[in-house]
Amino acid sequence: MIRRFGILNDRIEPGDAFLYGVPYPGAYVTDEQGRVIAKSFHDTYKKRDSPEILLDAALGRVELDAEAPSAVAVGEDVRVTAAVRGGRGSLRQGIVRKLLVRFEPSPGLHLYGAPVPEGMVPTSVTLEGPEGVVALEPVFPPTKPLRLPGIDAELPVFDGTFDVEVPFYADGRLVSETRPLDAEGVTLTVLARYQACDDEQCLLPRTERLEIAVPLDVVDVPKLGMHRGHGQREGRYDASPHLRRMLLRSVRQSPLGFLRFIGKQVRLELAARRRRRESR
Repeated sequence: MIRRFGILNDRIEPGDAFLYGVPYPGAYVTDEQGRVIAKSFHDTYKKRDSPEILLDAALGRVELDAEAPSAVAVGEDVRVTAAVRGGRGSLRQGIVRKLLVRFEPSPGLHLYGAPVPEGMVPTSVTLEGPEGVVALEPVFPPTKPLRLPGIDAELPVFDGTFDVEVPFYADGRLVSETRPLDAEGVTLTVLARYQACDDEQCLLPRTERLEIAVPLDVVDVPKLGMHRGHGQREGRYDASPHLRRMLLRSVRQSPLGFLRFIGKQVRLELAARRRRRESR
């Protein structure tokens, strides 16, 4: 199945005993006929989509959790809501969440998308947080063309209520699978800049600053000695039989690969220790 979907990790050689045969990390969403309707892939196995994001892709819409962390700013004629989507609003290592920023202009108003002429302000969203919060590029909905006879130009606009999505995640600097939580939560700052206009005139540009308190959470780990004792949420299921079968299968299939794997792990550990000494 991995080969049929074309996601076999071809950078791993057959001699890499424990790793050969794994796919690139990601997910496909298919319909009942098996047609792919959405896909998401990342550059490391430590970055995964929230289940809610995959459900949104399957449904074709975003469902907001009423209990998710959020903040609201009501401007002169535009209401801006920022909310965290996924994991009940918590942050866990490598799990991608979405910041959903909803713009609700009053009837008759529109907001501009990029690009716009000099002197006008396109809609933008910026997510800021403590070290370890990684924000990806914002995703804007499609714009509609609006012809302005006064300046003889056609400009892209967002008409009516629309959402801007900012995928983001926490890396090991903030929350890690190898240590207990350093804090119970963090504060995210959202900067939403826009300019509302009607067909004849524009209001002054505004920048709304919204702050959202987001809880931190540990990750789920199997009941294995190598994963236990790090302050994570330890599962009750015993993964030892699966690990033993994997080790035996890997050794039988590639005895030399198993030795190369052990040697590689030793070299990596020695290099890490050397870097730690040099950084002191």
